[in-house]
Amino acid sequence: MAELVVSAPEPVLVPVQGGGFFPVRRVYCVGRNYAEHAREMGHDSREPPFFFDKPADAVVIDGAPMAYPPQTGDLHHEIELVVAIGKDGAAIGEHAALEHVFGYAAGLDMTRRDVQAAAKKAGRPWTMAKGFDQSAPIGAIAPASAIGHPASGAITLSVNGAERQRGDLSDQIWSVPETIAYLSRLVTLRAGDLIMTGTPAGVGAVRRRDVLEGQIEGVGSVSTVIA
Repeated sequence: MAELVVSAPEPVLVPVQGGGFFPVRRVYCVGRNYAEHAREMGHDSREPPFFFDKPADAVVIDGAPMAYPPQTGDLHHEIELVVAIGKDGAAIGEHAALEHVFGYAAGLDMTRRDVQAAAKKAGRPWTMAKGFDQSAPIGAIAPASAIGHPASGAITLSVNGAERQRGDLSDQIWSVPETIAYLSRLVTLRAGDLIMTGTPAGVGAVRRRDVLEGQIEGVGSVSTVIA
């Protein structure tokens, strides 16, 4: 075995409902995948899907606090269905896509909206707007073997007990099988990958000490406090 010259990073492990842990390899995110959210961001509702990513160590385990990030005054919440990939594949057909899914979770795609707006205006990447430290709180993963493959169900987010976002998984522009098929033509998906599938309308700013609680019907929940 090769000798390491610096310490290896700790693996990122998300708890699984019923026991065990899911090791995270990569976190892919789908942009503007709900029609109302696409419109509130100023775009048409049926554009081809596009993707950005977050590092694995951006994941915050459910219930743990996340730090308010530096260099922003406009931190936004985005509640999302998270797909956990359990089987490798490339150029996956839609008919076979769900065979590659281990399970599902509720997650938050936290966004430095002001940083994102500046990047959009300059035609630059979104990495510092989306992939910053602790930008991906994620709840426990529910195995598909236990819950099936939810294609509908309420998806909501409350801040300090007041509802901010409400939608339904059936409102997704690109379904989970379509998303997996499209993404797998761009990269090889591997067991351990997570796909955050977009957010419904109602995104907005949060402040320090705000409590965020997300819920997806039939899947689970995610919560964090902005430290």
